[in-house]
Amino acid sequence: YEVSLGMQDYVFVMAPAIIIASIVTALWGKVYDKKGFRFSGLLAVTSLLLGYAVLFFTKTRLPVFIGSLFMMSGYLAGMAVFGALIRDLTPDGRSGQFQGIRIFSQVLIPGVVGPFIGKTILDKAEVIVNNDGTTSFVPNRMIFLGAAVVLLAVLPFFLITKTTRSPRLISLKTPFEDDLTATGIPFADHPRPQMKRNSFCCLNGTWDFRIERNGHAVYTGNILVPFAPESRLSGVERTVEKEDVLVYEKALYLQPDFIKDRVLLHFGAVDQYATVFVNDRKIGEHTGGYLPFSLDITAAIHDGENHLRVEVTDPLCRDLPYGKQTDKRGGMWYTKISGIWQTVWLESVPDGYIESVKITPDLNGIDLVVTGGVSQKTIVFEGKEYTFTGDSFRLDIKHPIRWTPEHPHLYNLTISSGKDTVFSYFGLRTISIGEVNGKPRILLNGKPYFCHGLLDQGYYSDGIFLPASERGFESDILQMKACGFNTLRKHIKLEPDIYYYYCDKYGMLVFQDMINNGPYHFIVDTALPTLGLRRGIEHSASLEQRLSFEQTALGIQNALYNHPSVVYYTIFNEGWGQFDTDYWYHLLKSADPTRVYDATSGWFKTRESDVESDHIYFKKIKLKPVKGKPMVLSEFGGYACKIPHHAFNLDKTFGYYICTDTNHFQSALCSLYETQVAPMIDKGLCACILTQLSDVEDETNGLLTYDRQLLKVDATVMKSLADSLITRFHQQ
Repeated sequence: YEVSLGMQDYVFVMAPAIIIASIVTALWGKVYDKKGFRFSGLLAVTSLLLGYAVLFFTKTRLPVFIGSLFMMSGYLAGMAVFGALIRDLTPDGRSGQFQGIRIFSQVLIPGVVGPFIGKTILDKAEVIVNNDGTTSFVPNRMIFLGAAVVLLAVLPFFLITKTTRSPRLISLKTPFEDDLTATGIPFADHPRPQMKRNSFCCLNGTWDFRIERNGHAVYTGNILVPFAPESRLSGVERTVEKEDVLVYEKALYLQPDFIKDRVLLHFGAVDQYATVFVNDRKIGEHTGGYLPFSLDITAAIHDGENHLRVEVTDPLCRDLPYGKQTDKRGGMWYTKISGIWQTVWLESVPDGYIESVKITPDLNGIDLVVTGGVSQKTIVFEGKEYTFTGDSFRLDIKHPIRWTPEHPHLYNLTISSGKDTVFSYFGLRTISIGEVNGKPRILLNGKPYFCHGLLDQGYYSDGIFLPASERGFESDILQMKACGFNTLRKHIKLEPDIYYYYCDKYGMLVFQDMINNGPYHFIVDTALPTLGLRRGIEHSASLEQRLSFEQTALGIQNALYNHPSVVYYTIFNEGWGQFDTDYWYHLLKSADPTRVYDATSGWFKTRESDVESDHIYFKKIKLKPVKGKPMVLSEFGGYACKIPHHAFNLDKTFGYYICTDTNHFQSALCSLYETQVAPMIDKGLCACILTQLSDVEDETNGLLTYDRQLLKVDATVMKSLADSLITRFHQQ
């Protein structure tokens, strides 16, 4: 800088470059935590090479500063990433030895090899006499070319070398596993509480199971349905490869008094491609891992024993919605599941049976649409019988009791048509957007309501996509109610219908996410928005991706339409698979105009959305009001508190702020709400969603541990905090 380039004040070039590079290195550490060594290391190498290239070709001040910045960023980030790798690979009890290896690798080898390479490159370079009489080579631009050549020479080794050890994962038992022994059949209750018939036969339990790969069985045994084979509760606990075929088989014994005119076979969900056979006759197929489906098997069954076979493949196709499943779990991405993961059941119905019931409530009654059945239908409500012809009926209630989280009143309803009878329920509530005292608000039953909520991933340590029993859903909801929360944001997953029934029953609002498909790009979808680039980006989508997203989104709406707890839909989360946002807003809003729609939760805002929705993790919470749109803090917090003996991953911890113990965790959360969330209520905040309800695999930022054994916070303190927030909201 001083001799070759003649920059006497080179400190004004180097010092800012080093300071900025140091800041970049801190951010690089987060990249390492999220993406691992190879990805973050390649970024560091790329930055180094770019710096070398700029410094090789330029000599003027601004380009030299830019080249220096890239070079120093790559160098310091590379050192940080390498140090983090050493830490992650260090076996227990050998920290001193591995620190010696680090010093040897990062100090001794460069200290010997580096000068030798430099001397070779600068063999004919200019020599100057130092103040002490010694001589030194004057570096020139060839030093950058030499460095680039050395870096490129070792790059193939860097790419092929294994840089991680298998993490130490432990099996965690939840309190609900004992229910399996008590009942014998998991999830044995009716899986569809809003459309129950007496003719219900649960097929959960032990099935014959095998995994075939390239025509050969690689696993043969039993599986406990409805748990995915990757889960411990299934009894299989194996990774399913993309080419595997899962074969489920079960004998069906149908009693003569069970069969009416038709027999329907129902699946709560099967991931991803399912083909169903009865008595070796192909009955039907289904694509997609989250929606329920039904098949009429009447023509294939006979008296006595029948044979049911389900063949499933799960290549984790990204064209289909997949949520947070991944082949390589870690950080905020979780273990994939495959095959049958919700209840399988039979029911027998008469010809001309009721196919569906659609209930649209308001504050004084319901509009009822009954599809199927015969022309004349009968409703029994509160001891009174109402008869109507056709599909539609209006039921007014004289002294209506409105459904709220504080008073979740449900009305029972019986609907008959011909020989068919179904039992259902409903709640009277409305959800809307309106202006109150000059501020846009979310209105529950026409009144401003503060949605104090948690992110709910719906993952469990033993069953992965399911708790061991329905009690797992019930416990999560009731414990969060006791902590003062009135809202759960169901994150990128559709739960079994029984989950939403408990939300209806106990009074928990649900903000339901649609499920992403298409690619995810860490730099575009996470890194750049975290740094502040939060607008103007959408992805492209193939025809198959468009169709599967539409089928699943409309299917979610249809499955959840009758649940009073479901008040809000998130279409896209943080840009994951986001495309044609305004189109999807209008399509889904027209399909169900009775809910609030958050088109872009987090960032990459477009014109159409009912709310202004932001995610804030790494900076102070500051929200800007947008005219006509209620302000929603749809994700924040993410504070991690790892509890020994209750953590899934012994080696890694994922969170956005590390708390040392539960006292620290409690005080940090209270401070966050009191100093940052509460002031935003004064500015118009209508809803806030803390990350999150429970730990999930590497993530230890839940109020509950992953095994649901411990609540990390004091429920009384959290309830008092919630009350103060809601009081503050109503004072506005």
